[in-house]
Amino acid sequence: QVQLVESGGGLVQAGGSLRLTCVRSGNIRDIYAMDWYRQAPGRQRELIATITDSGRTSYADSVKDRFTISRDNTWNTVYLQMNGLKPEDTANYYCCLSSKGKFYWGQGTQVTVSS
Repeated sequence: QVQLVESGGGLVQAGGSLRLTCVRSGNIRDIYAMDWYRQAPGRQRELIATITDSGRTSYADSVKDRFTISRDNTWNTVYLQMNGLKPEDTANYYCCLSSKGKFYWGQGTQVTVSS
């Protein structure tokens, strides 16, 4: 059974940095992509970064040029480096793995950015 566990969240001042980590356990084949989403209170979950099996990355406009998604070669770990954090980045951050039309989610890690 595939499980995803996020870590690295916390409280940071505006302009600071955090690196989120998502660790996968359980065997799975044919991973298409892994994503980072976030959800702020009262708002819909938002896709912010994706990395595909070919290594192609894409970002939401709200985080482009500030956040970087990366992974290790085994797909065991995916990272989200977040620089230049803003109060509007405050949210619960989730990683998601997609494979053959199925989606696996972690429990999330909270990021709070103070002004």
